Amino acid sequence: MKSTQKNALVKVGFLLALVLCATPYVSAPIALVGGFLFTLFLGHPFAKLNHKATNILLKVSVVGLGFGMNIHSALHVGREGLWLTIASITTVLVLAFILGGWFRMPRKSSHLIGSGTAICGGSAIAAVAPAVDASEKEISVSLGVIFLLNSLALIIFPFVGHLLGLTQHQFGMWSAIAIHDTSSVVGAASAYGEEALQVATTVKLARALWIIPVSLLSAFLFKSKGKKISIPWFIGFFIVAMLINSYLPLAGAFGTAFAASVAPAIADISKALLVVTLFLIGAGLSLDKIKSVGFKPLILGICLWVVVSILSLLAIVH
Repeated sequence: MKSTQKNALVKVGFLLALVLCATPYVSAPIALVGGFLFTLFLGHPFAKLNHKATNILLKVSVVGLGFGMNIHSALHVGREGLWLTIASITTVLVLAFILGGWFRMPRKSSHLIGSGTAICGGSAIAAVAPAVDASEKEISVSLGVIFLLNSLALIIFPFVGHLLGLTQHQFGMWSAIAIHDTSSVVGAASAYGEEALQVATTVKLARALWIIPVSLLSAFLFKSKGKKISIPWFIGFFIVAMLINSYLPLAGAFGTAFAASVAPAIADISKALLVVTLFLIGAGLSLDKIKSVGFKPLILGICLWVVVSILSLLAIVH
């Protein structure tokens, strides 16, 4: 078969896989693993567009999920998880500093891995990196560690949750605290149940707001004055979506019709987009990226992940 024909077939197969992921027949973990296996055996026909598409689809799908949530319930869950969030972020960042020194790792690398574990994975690393003036290698290694563990979490956490008999609320809280990226938090929680999804999304996005104070603190600790700090703007749109879903039904017949038909449809489409996003995330994970991570950063990431997972689970269950 000619190279051009093979490339065309791979592109068609990739697009068909994306369409399949948008159906109810493919779960989040299967989409992630499927994306990785597709790229491993057939290559990625749209590698240059993958990161940009993933970034956009994740934010759009998260905002859309807001149309399936109530602001009053979200505020209650957010208050409940506030102190656990503060405690876990503080513990992870301090532990990253201690273990990073023990492993004799560069301070910036250990701080980036700690920030990604403590807050919201790659988004936190992307925000903190310019604040500490991190090098491209430090950023790529940190992202590699978080991305690998984040992918494993999507598969492991629902299994452990069922094994331990966690309630929907407990699992939602636990996944929001202990899983790195928003994509895998939402993916794991959606596989566990609707209530888990709502709890996890609310707590995780509230947690993501800690990017701002942690970035400011990082700039101070690393003496990086005048560095740009990224603000996760899509969280604001998520809140607006929840407000619309909560209060528009009070505006009359139009609002009632919107809440009964349009809002649930947007939420369902957003869940499908999230599964597509996870396929793209899996497709972006290559063996070369896994090998480039290195031993010490990976061990640090695993240690931080295990500690925050166990401590947060104990706090939630008890």
